[in-house]
Amino acid sequence: MKQRNHTFDLLCGICIIRMIVLHITDTCGFGKAEWWTEVMAWTYYFMSFFFFKAGYFNKTISGNSRQYCIDKAKRLLVPYLTWGLIGNIVHFTFVWFILDPKSTVVKMTTWEHVWQTSSFFGNSPTWFLFSFFWAYIAMHFISKVRGLRWVVLAFPMISWWLYTEGNPLWLSLNNVFFGIFLFFLGRVWRWLMERMGSKLTLTVSVLLIGVFVWLNATWHGQYTMSANAWNGNCWIIVASTVTSLCGISGLLIKLHTPRIPVINYIGEHSMVFFVAHYPILQLYKLIRTANVRSLRGHWDDYTILLMLIFGVCFLLVPYVEKVPWLSGRWPKKPKFLAEDDSSSQKIS
Repeated sequence: MKQRNHTFDLLCGICIIRMIVLHITDTCGFGKAEWWTEVMAWTYYFMSFFFFKAGYFNKTISGNSRQYCIDKAKRLLVPYLTWGLIGNIVHFTFVWFILDPKSTVVKMTTWEHVWQTSSFFGNSPTWFLFSFFWAYIAMHFISKVRGLRWVVLAFPMISWWLYTEGNPLWLSLNNVFFGIFLFFLGRVWRWLMERMGSKLTLTVSVLLIGVFVWLNATWHGQYTMSANAWNGNCWIIVASTVTSLCGISGLLIKLHTPRIPVINYIGEHSMVFFVAHYPILQLYKLIRTANVRSLRGHWDDYTILLMLIFGVCFLLVPYVEKVPWLSGRWPKKPKFLAEDDSSSQKIS
């Protein structure tokens, strides 16, 4: 029996916790506070980690194209649409029946949102599942053409160019190019680690972390994947993202990170926390809005939201994971399809 790699569960858990705290912090109006901007400055690459992890654990993305696409659609697009609908129900119930038509929430509900972004009203983080799906599909077809995969190295620059052009692609697909690059990076990093061995990987990983700290402290730049927003020099941002993802993952993997109960549990069930947290947040916010109370600047609401969201998500895990169209946990696909080994996450 393979020993589960606790490193990636730990990193997933940390990323999910940071994401939920980010959304609560922004909702409560503390997003521009100095203490939080400093946190963001050193963790902006966290969302990129999920693309990197997908590539790291993906053994192959070849195989039957039709069945591969259907499998990924079931695992990513079905939960995307399901939880998007749940978010819409929460949002439009208040917009149409409860809130004042002159309220900010109602005024911000526009039809352009439907084709301009891949996120849903009431559950905006769902954009990730849509972009994630297209990154998988793109890498599948790119890998079918010999030598074409190295073209992926230019994709961060395409993503940056799209940003300079005002992100013209519909459905927020401007960020997919950088996502594909990160997917490819994860595969390459695993290949390198297997050939370097533990001692050399540890040394290289420490050096990479040092380079990241130096780059981020000296020429800080930030990438926001949801909006494909590049704030700073694109080359520095790409270098910082690459060195941080490879360095941190390589170091922790070779140190054989132990399981940390709460954080690793969140990482092991990250899908539930990801898809369910925002509708809970929005429901609380809209109830407060209906009662003419803003959450901005209220630490009491901040504390309540932290306890409420994490508490409810912990309770939801066993129930959501039993329902494939909510969790994406469909029966395992046949061996001839592209196969991830993220379920076992063997430590090398």
